[in-house]
Amino acid sequence: MMIVKNLFLFILLNLLSFSMIAQDRGEGAWWPSIHGADDEAGATNYVTPTKIMEALSLPQEGKVYELGHPYERIQPAYLDRPYRLNIVKRASPTSVSLTEYFTGYIGQMGTQYDALGHQGRFVQNEDGESHYIFYNGFTDDDLIGDDLGADGIQHLGVEGMKPIITKGLLIDIAGYKGVRTLSTNYVVTLSDVLETLEWQGMSEDDIEIGDAILFNYGWSVHWGNPAKYNDGYVGRGENQGSPGIYTEVARWLLTKDISIVGADSCCVEVRPNPGTESVHHLLFLEQGIPILENLDLIELANDRTYEFLLIALNERMVGATGSMIRPIAIR
Repeated sequence: MMIVKNLFLFILLNLLSFSMIAQDRGEGAWWPSIHGADDEAGATNYVTPTKIMEALSLPQEGKVYELGHPYERIQPAYLDRPYRLNIVKRASPTSVSLTEYFTGYIGQMGTQYDALGHQGRFVQNEDGESHYIFYNGFTDDDLIGDDLGADGIQHLGVEGMKPIITKGLLIDIAGYKGVRTLSTNYVVTLSDVLETLEWQGMSEDDIEIGDAILFNYGWSVHWGNPAKYNDGYVGRGENQGSPGIYTEVARWLLTKDISIVGADSCCVEVRPNPGTESVHHLLFLEQGIPILENLDLIELANDRTYEFLLIALNERMVGATGSMIRPIAIR
């Protein structure tokens, strides 16, 4: 009887401890957010009505650029993420109805929108408690909840992000370098970025609060060849990585109060990382900046369209860590 009673007390104390951790996030290395202790929209808060109206005045020609790839089974996939779309036929003597049944990584596949619940960082407190902490101090326990994620995450889901209707800026690194595509695992430096802006007739002063920054590495030329596009170091491709920014550029981005960042590669950041830090963590955790991955920026770069209206509307899938998306630029 005493063993049962002690076991009951042990379980009760652990439940109370979990409750206190989940309900009181307090203060930490990167939380609470400047957008408020309960905020779940991050840097998309910078896309204000005023920002939207200013962006809508940018187009002069009405030319539309598709910045995303079509979704299909043969698209490059990170690791072994499946993507299957099957057509279901239902026929009667007078009509036929076709529907589709999908199985796969719907929110983390192809051209994708990474929301703030996608990645967190392991943190060990002074008292010895350890957690995976996400944007604004939410823990993995807060996100997963009592049902262990059976119906999506309970905080920082993609549905909480605000629509991206803003000024977009293309930084054409490959164009400045005079190459079709940057080499495998090329690290884009801050000097590269600033020199590219100057080559485009711009400067970092052209970046305003709430803007979207898109990097063109030229890597999307490999999209039709998954073995070349994917990273060999994770066992899916023939190369040993992909080009991208690293912490120097990421920290620079943090000073610009942008709303979103994207690139034409799997991860925006260089792969494999040359150090122990993560660009995803820096952007997600410190300022809640979402990420657009696997973009197609070739036509935009070829036309030297460096400033444009960007419309990137994620699907409002409750509890998802990311989303399929159809981003467009309008000149």
